[in-house]
Formats: sequence, structure tokens, C-alpha cells
Amino acid sequence: MEKWDGNEGTSAFHMPEWMIQFADQKQEFNKRPTKIGRRSLSRSISQSSTDSYSSAASYTDSSDDETSPRDKQQKNSKGNSDFCVKNIKQAEFGRREIEIAEQEMPALMALRKRAQGEKPLAGAKIVGCTHITAQTAVLMETLGALGAQCRWAACNIYSTLNEVAAALAENGFPVFAWKGESEDDFWWCIDRCVNVEGWQPNMILDDGGDLTHWIYKKYPNMFKKIKGIVEESVTGVHRLYQLSKAGKLCVPAMNVNDSVTKQKFDNLYCCRESILDGLKRTTDMMFGGKQVVVCGYGEVGKGCCAALKAMGSIVYVTEIDPICALQACMDGFRLVKLNEVIRQVDIVITCTGNKNVVTREHLDRMKNSCIVCNMGHSNTEIDVASLRTPELTWERVRSQVDHVIWPDGKRIVLLAEGRLLNLSCSTVPTFVLSITATTQALALIELYNAPEGRYKQDVYLLPKKMDEYVASLHLPTFDAHLTELTDEQAKYLGLNKNGPFKPNYYRY
Repeated sequence: MEKWDGNEGTSAFHMPEWMIQFADQKQEFNKRPTKIGRRSLSRSISQSSTDSYSSAASYTDSSDDETSPRDKQQKNSKGNSDFCVKNIKQAEFGRREIEIAEQEMPALMALRKRAQGEKPLAGAKIVGCTHITAQTAVLMETLGALGAQCRWAACNIYSTLNEVAAALAENGFPVFAWKGESEDDFWWCIDRCVNVEGWQPNMILDDGGDLTHWIYKKYPNMFKKIKGIVEESVTGVHRLYQLSKAGKLCVPAMNVNDSVTKQKFDNLYCCRESILDGLKRTTDMMFGGKQVVVCGYGEVGKGCCAALKAMGSIVYVTEIDPICALQACMDGFRLVKLNEVIRQVDIVITCTGNKNVVTREHLDRMKNSCIVCNMGHSNTEIDVASLRTPELTWERVRSQVDHVIWPDGKRIVLLAEGRLLNLSCSTVPTFVLSITATTQALALIELYNAPEGRYKQDVYLLPKKMDEYVASLHLPTFDAHLTELTDEQAKYLGLNKNGPFKPNYYRY
């Protein structure tokens, strides 16, 4: 695997035999089963889900809504009670959603099929904190099929799909998550995953860094047995680099967020589709002619801008990085400071990974009915706390939709209380999440099986070869055919015919 700084590592990544066979036979993975057996399910999103606009709402018993899952005594059909979900009776509905997701996650299902005989994760005890969605469920069940034991919590209080969490619990996975958790519930669920008598994790799969933070804060001795951390989000990776810089990172960590397959597919293409879905479901608005400002022109911002421009919106961009700023200008967007357009725009979207991007001053100056939302992982980008004051009135309009009303009658439309819009208020494309989930699974396998000394207490990127491998597994879905280099061409370019095809410093 490559170090983050791009320097050549002394230890090369070695592709296991089952992975080579997998690549050679990838064409057969595109065959989708006409009859799908019952498999475990798990969904992962950054905050639990209680949205009336998610499919989960159809299965929720309203009489059950007011009772906290922490106050319920629930058991699955096998008599197991090591879980905490909204309603275990929703498991059948969740199973159906997981089976649908499996059909759109060809590489992960192929990985499960090819590697489960070898059990590359036998003995692994993985504690995870991600969004609990059908796609995450497929990942969790794949990790289980590869030999791992898993315990899971949600990384977002609004993104959990209750029926999927129930299906996972029914299948024997200790899951502690429900949509609409309180802040106290959120940390309680994480603690229930970690603080278990007779069970200690040796791998961490995190999305946002909250799980890693909790273990460092409450159970630092656990890191003596933990082999590594796999982190998916910008926020979580930033936290890992802070720990590394301070000399406090005591295990190797894999930065999945900056892998090519995550950046270019999950961040860009996923957000390009899901931003419109989230806004439509919550506001029923028409995009043509609307003025929108997108804060941040990284991969997420690029996806949001492209989608809104295609729908006829007038899009402005704010940026701190001159390179990203120049890209925005060359793509036809006007680069502005937020203060310059805040009075006139109809929609404000944040996707920077930073804090206080939209402040109370900005919120005070917005026009009536301006829609405010966040597409970044953390809820720090919009200063929502500043809106919880006596002079402002909060009015719940729909699930995840609030009107915040000023004394003069002006109101803004705040979505998901400033948390991640797409996973809190809608869904995301399953196929794109297949790419990310496969990358996560391979990173876990690599860190868990790496010989002692290959990885030090530092943050690493996935090797280019593994990125290319993940991409190749998804090509058969499109009936795509790669061109192969001749021996003469490979020699001329100085490449191995089987890759990697780009140097570490190449930017896609």
C-alpha cells in the first residue's frame, strides 16, 4: 500500500490467489441470480433514519414510535437480544431491501462468493460505525461470510433504515441503531458495540471518526489488540492525520476516502444524483431558474453543481483553494464569496468538510424561504446551534424539514437539521456504494492479514493496483471490454501489462 505522502513504501502489496482468480473470472460475476436466497442485512448511513420519505416509514408502527428502543425488551427469532433497533418485527421488510441491494452490488457479491472458502477474515472482530442502510448490510454480511464477527452502530442519527437494522439483528448481527437517535443515544449505541464482556475488537471500520474517538477517549487499552483502522470520510481522515501528527495514532490506518474509487465514484457520481433526490423529496421544488450557491468545489461539490446546472439552475460556487476555484470557473460557474450572493440565492448547499461555513450572520441575511442544506459528512458546516434561540421559532413541516421563523415573519427551510442531506432525507445509488464497500472490504482484508512491520503507526492510501482491481470488477455490469496492451506497447510505456497503469502521483 502507498503512504499518504506518495513516497514509495518498502513493503509491496501482494495480491492473494483468490483475488487473482476473482479478476480472471470477473465476467461471470455480472450474472444476476433470478432467485436470491435469504442473506443477512445491514444498512449503513451517518445518522439514524426516521424519515417519512424513506421506505422504512411504510413499515413503522406509529404506536411504537414514542417508545425509545433503549426501553424495549426485544429478541429475534433465535432468542438473541444482543441488539437495539426500532422494531425487530420489521426484519422481513428489511431483508427484501437487502436482497434488492445485492443485485446492484456485483463486485461485493462476487468477493463474497470467491473468498468465503478461504475465509481471509477468520478471527477478525470488526466494530463498525457507518450509515445503516441496505448497502451497508450487504457489506456486513459479506464480512461475516469471509469469517469476521461484527458489531455495528450508526454514524448518523438520521440515516439509519430501521427495517434494515431489524433484518441485521434478526440475522444475528449485534446492531445498535435507529433513525432519530438523540445525541445521548448516539454515544450509547457506540458504547454498546465496544464495551462488551468477553469480546474485544481487533479491527475498526469508521465513517466520520466518532467510533475511533470514543475508543481513544474511553477504552485506550483496546488499541493494544487492534490491528488497524479503515476510515471512509473526509472528517474521519482529517482526525486520523491530527492523531498521527500529534504522535497519538497507535495503529495503522487506511484512508479509504482518498482512494480513487471513493473520490471519483462515491463522492462525485453519487452526489450528482442524490442531491436532486434529497431536495425533491423534502421540498418538491423545481430547479429550473433557481439561484443556488454551492460552498466547496471538491468532488462532492462538482457532482452537486453538475446536477443543478443540468436542471437549469443558476449556480454560484465558493472556494478557498485556487485550483478548485479555477476548475469551477472553467466549468462555467461564477466564483463568489458567500456574502456577495447570500441575499439573492434560493438554495445554499455546503460540502466543504469544514465548520461554520454558513454562520448566523449569513442566515440572518437570507431571503424568505431560502433552502439551507449540507452535503458534507459532519453537521458542523451550518451553524444550526445559533438558530436555537428564544427569538426564533422552529416549525416542523415534514420529517427532516424545519421552518426557522424570524420575528419579522421571514423563514428559512432547514433540511435534516444541517446533517448529511442525501442519506438523511433520501437514498443513494446502490451501484456506487458497491464500489466503496468493496474498497472497504479489501482494505480490511489487507490490514488484517498484513505481516507485522508492513504498516507502521501511520495513515496509508490503498495501492493503485487495488483501486484498479475494484474498478475492473464493476465493468462487466456495463458489458465493457478493456483494451489490453501488447508486449511491445507495455515495454514502450514501461508498464506491467496487468497494471498498475498510472503512477502514484497521477490525478484522475
